[in-house]
Amino acid sequence: MKKKLFLLIAIFQLTACSELQQVVNQLPSGGISNSQIAGGLKEALNNGITNQVNTLALENGFFKNELVKILLPEELQKVDNTLRKIGLSKLADEGLKVLNRAAEDAVGEAIPIFVDAIKGMSFVDAKNILLGDKNAATNYLRESTTEALYQKFSPIINSSFQKVGADKIWTNLITKYNNLPLTNDVNTNLTDYVTGEALKGVYTMVEVEEREIRLKVSSRTSDLLKRVFALQD
Repeated sequence: MKKKLFLLIAIFQLTACSELQQVVNQLPSGGISNSQIAGGLKEALNNGITNQVNTLALENGFFKNELVKILLPEELQKVDNTLRKIGLSKLADEGLKVLNRAAEDAVGEAIPIFVDAIKGMSFVDAKNILLGDKNAATNYLRESTTEALYQKFSPIINSSFQKVGADKIWTNLITKYNNLPLTNDVNTNLTDYVTGEALKGVYTMVEVEEREIRLKVSSRTSDLLKRVFALQD
């Protein structure tokens, strides 16, 4: 009886000083430790990068992937449509392709930035991700890396435009369009636009892998992934 009374007092004291929550947070979940949960989440994110993001860096990684293919910004769609109507479809296709090529050049820079973000994941981050929404891991990376990725991508995309002659191609495209009768002149910051679209593509592919691991047991390719993600099934 005394032991039970002492335990109740101890629990009350822990609750009063908020230490109980810390104790609970340190308890293993389903026989899995915090470090194992964090390890499983890190492995899942690394899989997302290896299986999906790397493919974006290949030729046609963006251009032939309908999930992430970069289309023209709204203000240039009328350029594309008009040029096709007057028999310049080949030129329009080339203009679209070079936008995607620039993104493919830049996306390789995402890997080390993602790796740093994954290494910095805390136990609390891992638990919140595991028990969060089906894209919680992707959102963690988005919040942790967007600014750094933009700073990396933008100059590479700008350089890529120059390397493949995209700047000349688009100057030619827009000049031809602007010289047509009854059209309004257009202009756009293609580097900023393609950088933003490339970022969207990267996170889209990470999310594809995350959903696969969350929803399909067969996608959990290690014992650790199976044990950790079983907690959220």
